[in-house]
Amino acid sequence: MTAIVMVHGAFCGGWAFERFREAFEAQGHEVLAPDLRGHGADEPGERVIGVSMSDYAADIAALCADLPEPPVLIGHSMGGLVAQMAARRVRPRALVLLAPSAPWGVSGSTFEEAVTAFGVQMMGPFSSGAVEPDRELMRRYSLDRVHRPEREAVVERMRRESARALRETLNWWLDPFMTTSVGPGPLGAPALAIAGEHDLVHPPATVRQTADRVGAAFVQMPGMSHWLVGEPGWEAVAERVLRWLAQEARAAA
Repeated sequence: MTAIVMVHGAFCGGWAFERFREAFEAQGHEVLAPDLRGHGADEPGERVIGVSMSDYAADIAALCADLPEPPVLIGHSMGGLVAQMAARRVRPRALVLLAPSAPWGVSGSTFEEAVTAFGVQMMGPFSSGAVEPDRELMRRYSLDRVHRPEREAVVERMRRESARALRETLNWWLDPFMTTSVGPGPLGAPALAIAGEHDLVHPPATVRQTADRVGAAFVQMPGMSHWLVGEPGWEAVAERVLRWLAQEARAAA
């Protein structure tokens, strides 16, 4: 079976896919859910200082290149943008974007997105430090549909994130190097983008723009929010992805 590489979002680690990966492993897939640079449980938080989105993308591309066959890349939130960038470096078998951060040139569509971008900019245009997770914002927006005991367990595992990577992602118009650009046209692999109907972090309208930019099919999951990999209903998201992958495999046969 095809290997699946799952790329986590900001402030998280590979543990974010602990539940989501079950459906893929049950179908016989090998699942790799690496920690992005500086996000391992045994790594000091300072390791994310100065890390760029291009570093994250290079690491994931190198992992994919070392596999016997091109894998399926699945990225959640900021990890979805990392996956898009890695897909330009090493062509995956397929690409799945779960509530992905948008690439360079795709503007946000809501007030909440604008406020978040402004907050990142207030860190200072030259900040390259490590940002502590705002756990209250995560409870309110990212984990709003997760039951309280599990939500608190997730919040406690959050780690520091690279200020540089956050700035490159959320304030791309201030980046003259266009770090998060994925270039024009489709990414060269079958792609699917999924948004939660009630997601305020990366709402459906913005995810649809991302899908259009990279040539991905777009699906909106009714009733769901941002934590598509673990909130109630994650099984339906995983099933939708598996069904799409099976359809793509039949079409390529």
